[in-house]
Amino acid sequence: MGGCLPKPKKLSAEIAPSDYVGSCPILRLYGSPSGIRTSYIRIALLFKAVPLQFLPSEHINLCSSDSPILKCGSDTVSGSNDTLLCYIDAKFPNPPLLRGIGSGLSDSSYLQNQSLQSIVLAVTLQHKSITWHLEKLVSCAEDLCTRGASSSVGSSMRNLRMEVRKFGRCYSHLREVMLEHAQMEEKVIFPVLERADRGLSADANEEHARDLPIMNGIKEAIKSIGVLEAGSLVYQEAMFDLFNRLKTLQENCKEHFEEEERELLPLLVAAGLSKEGQERMVEQCLDVMEGTHSRLFKFLMEGLLPKDAMHYLDILIRNLDKERASTILLNLMNAWNESTASTPQNPIEGC
Repeated sequence: MGGCLPKPKKLSAEIAPSDYVGSCPILRLYGSPSGIRTSYIRIALLFKAVPLQFLPSEHINLCSSDSPILKCGSDTVSGSNDTLLCYIDAKFPNPPLLRGIGSGLSDSSYLQNQSLQSIVLAVTLQHKSITWHLEKLVSCAEDLCTRGASSSVGSSMRNLRMEVRKFGRCYSHLREVMLEHAQMEEKVIFPVLERADRGLSADANEEHARDLPIMNGIKEAIKSIGVLEAGSLVYQEAMFDLFNRLKTLQENCKEHFEEEERELLPLLVAAGLSKEGQERMVEQCLDVMEGTHSRLFKFLMEGLLPKDAMHYLDILIRNLDKERASTILLNLMNAWNESTASTPQNPIEGC
């Protein structure tokens, strides 16, 4: 259920002699290269398979400061981020970027509360991304088991070894995100719950401790498989064991996340945190999850549907100082632009 980016068609002002590429209209975006709102809209447009020209505002008198403007044919659109997203979705419907029915955040009634704390939404979206990446890894492990049993010497075995290495890198990313997510909950979320009801988060801490040996065991299993002869009987047995370990971790996480979202996170809403308190918690979460929101932020975002990814960015923009938010958005945009320079051959999307 993740939000895999299509490969965007990129143009520059020098090579766009008309308003169309084939039958597709060129969308022109004017704005500040380092502006938060402009970066937000540029990221949104990466989800759309649309020819795009970005014209930095310092070279053009059409727009000022960080007030992005869209031009498409005879249309000129400005205004709030939601206004711009609404226009983009109307002009280029798929995939949708606006939140609403079907956003995936309406499964629990408390998530429809308009005063819901940003931190609850952020944690829920992190759960969604981790769940998606786990599903992809389980599916890939099952595929590697099947391919390992049918591989013969030569190029197929070399390809199999390459896929195992890619698999290992992807799991390494996910493991780091999961460890930082657990540390964030233990250091930031659970202490707030403890103040409200002593002992409330004990079970959640125990579940974190239960899953750590499984996660470490998967890491070691991947290392062992990397030195085995691809396609051998020992290799096949090791891959099957890895698949079962991942399935156990997936089932544990599903149960753990559902319990947190059903029983623990709603209590943060009941805690009545002030706006300043919410902002502090978001900043503290980012401090703990530094790797996730820097080197691995693209990985985290790729586990979300486009509208959920934009929602997560909304949370960051609302709760962080401008400099920090700008850095995060620019780094994400640059990482996605680099990754779409060529089509990846990796079967694990987002790796």
